[in-house]
Amino acid sequence: MRLLLLDTASLYFRAYFGMPDSLRSPDGRPVNAVRGLLDMIAFLVTEHRPDRVVACWDDDWRPAFRVEAIGSYKEHRVAELRSDGPDVEEMPEDLRAQIPVIVDVLAALGIARVGSPGYEADDVIGTLVAREVAAHGPRADGGTPDEAEGPGPQVGIVTGDRDLFQLVDDAAGVVVLYPARGVRDPDVVDQARLAEKYGVPTGTAYAEMAVLRGDPSDGLPGVAGIGEKTAAKLLATFGTLDRILAAAAAGEKGVTPSQRTKIAAAADYLAVAPDVVRVAHDAPLEPFDDSLPNEPADPAALETLAERWGIGSSVHRVVSALQA
Repeated sequence: MRLLLLDTASLYFRAYFGMPDSLRSPDGRPVNAVRGLLDMIAFLVTEHRPDRVVACWDDDWRPAFRVEAIGSYKEHRVAELRSDGPDVEEMPEDLRAQIPVIVDVLAALGIARVGSPGYEADDVIGTLVAREVAAHGPRADGGTPDEAEGPGPQVGIVTGDRDLFQLVDDAAGVVVLYPARGVRDPDVVDQARLAEKYGVPTGTAYAEMAVLRGDPSDGLPGVAGIGEKTAAKLLATFGTLDRILAAAAAGEKGVTPSQRTKIAAAADYLAVAPDVVRVAHDAPLEPFDDSLPNEPADPAALETLAERWGIGSSVHRVVSALQA
């Protein structure tokens, strides 16, 4: 695999809730999220042998441009509204305390951690995928690009967030590794999987289905009364969200009177929702080195962190994976 993109917050949340809270540092502080994330990285590097890895970061988990469009966006997750920076996300304090440790360990390992002010990790991932596709390009015949590098996907996105299914692209070699059963046994989401599970043929169609369906976990209301299956059926009939809206407005066959009424009632939401649901492809990113290191960037700092936090076994697994 050429490039592995980690939705880091998604993974450390999963690690925190999946690893026992009895995992503690020598002075008794929790390290289950740190250890779980490092073990995931060690496995992913060993299993997929990427050339490059990026730990994508939420510099702003609730960006202003999305909140201005839809005020309920992630509103239920806010622990503190701030006027001097990003809102504070509600999370267990035992997890919040581990995030600076994760930052320090990634730096000592030399694994790129990349965010963008005012953007979510999803937007960083979308931007990096767009850059990768622009640099290598999908094949004209729809096959996997750069076959000299070997068969299979060239960009893997590791996330527990279905929003990123919109980036799936067989022609560009982009798949999502969705850890429904854990990182060791993920669902490999390609276009065939989207068609099988959601009834949509492409990542773009998945995003448009998500606009219609909505997502309570993100505070997106969707179109009341139009769920996932109905949205997928409308997209199969008309091809795009714009065509569905035009057909509904014109009273075309294929949109029922009830559906037309529901779509009309959601007009304000539908005018702004696509720009909220779609991840950015042009988030500003500072220069960084995403090459997978063969050795830790700062062995002394890494050793100190491993000893201080009692995470030596997990650090050793990552280092061994890098050296393999």
